[in-house]
Amino acid sequence: MISRDVVIVNTSGLHARPATFFIQKANSFRSTIWVEKDDRRVNAKSLLGVLSLGIAKGMSITLIADGQDEVAALDGLSQLIDSGFDNN
Repeated sequence: MISRDVVIVNTSGLHARPATFFIQKANSFRSTIWVEKDDRRVNAKSLLGVLSLGIAKGMSITLIADGQDEVAALDGLSQLIDSGFDNN
C-alpha cells in the first residue's frame, strides 16, 4: 500500500466533469484506490464518493492505492490532477 498527497489545481476542483475523468482513470487500474480528505476516505472508483468530499481548487488530498499496479495508479492519477484535467 502506498499513498501520495496532491493539490487540486484546476479551477472547478474535483466536481462534475473533472471527477468523471478522475473516476474513469481510477477504474483503468486493478488496484484498490481511495481518496482521503481530512478524516474521510472514499473509494476513488465511486463518482458519488468522490463528489461527496467537496474537493475544491487548492485543496490537498491523499491518494492511496493497494494492489499490483499501485505505483502506476498513483502516477497516472497524480499526472491527471497536475495537468488540470487538460481542460482548464
